[in-house]
Amino acid sequence: MGLKVEKVTKHFGEKLAVDNITFEMDKPGVFGLLGTNGAGKTTTIRMMLGMLKKDSGEITWNGKPVERKNVNFGYLPEERGIYPKTKIYEQLIYFAELKGLKKEEACKEIDYWMGRLKVEEYKNMLAEKLSKGNQQKVQFITAILHDPELIVLDEPFSGLDPVNSELLKGVILELVEKGKYIIMSSHQMSSIEEFCSDVVIINRGKTVLKGNLKEIKDSYPAKKLEISVKQDITNQIQEAGMQIDKNIDNNYEITIQNEDQAHQLMKKLVEQGILINKFELKKPSLNDIFIEKVGE
Repeated sequence: MGLKVEKVTKHFGEKLAVDNITFEMDKPGVFGLLGTNGAGKTTTIRMMLGMLKKDSGEITWNGKPVERKNVNFGYLPEERGIYPKTKIYEQLIYFAELKGLKKEEACKEIDYWMGRLKVEEYKNMLAEKLSKGNQQKVQFITAILHDPELIVLDEPFSGLDPVNSELLKGVILELVEKGKYIIMSSHQMSSIEEFCSDVVIINRGKTVLKGNLKEIKDSYPAKKLEISVKQDITNQIQEAGMQIDKNIDNNYEITIQNEDQAHQLMKKLVEQGILINKFELKKPSLNDIFIEKVGE
């Protein structure tokens, strides 16, 4: 049955932070919770995990209210939550025991995840001595070492370089393969597109878009065309009434009015004997859709 958030509202004084939000995650995988800064994402997450009381609505996990006794969850907050003056291994043991693991089991899990995330060399180092990226990896371990069913990741790639981002992506895929339910909140739209089958976008506490990401993108017409050829075709593109956004060594990115316009250009190039190495109609990215929905 998974996670259900139904008509949830939250006020802080007279400010309406979350306004009648509804969404659900009924199968394992990664669900995207998106919004601008101050949109209500973190408040929604904290209500989902029982850290804040909602004013109205229902939040359930497998039909039961979300409480510690009903759901084993892991949470990676956007803010740093590790102790700067404590050695990494000591605080990982502490967090594991807080979550009900016995010391022997905790050590086994910690050793595995520290090796998996390549931070074992820092086990006896004070947290404040680690880079921002390695602190993020340690904090990620605290969120998953107790094998939670539901995992909430708020900006999981914050502070990570490309190599470590790929490492963390591999771990997230590993968790999905194990049947975990993962809620991911991120401003990195490319990461959301890579992992999430379903998303909800909120703005000023209200839902502005939700549903299956592929279906959402398919509902938009193609607005861009990418063409790669061996020769300059600037004149042909301009004669067809299209706008060239970028041209690098005859690799063109073009704004189109409709798909038929693009196909007419391709027909013209073929008739002129111009070899086309690439011809791709591009639908709006999630980043484009996000800006359209909340950019105002």
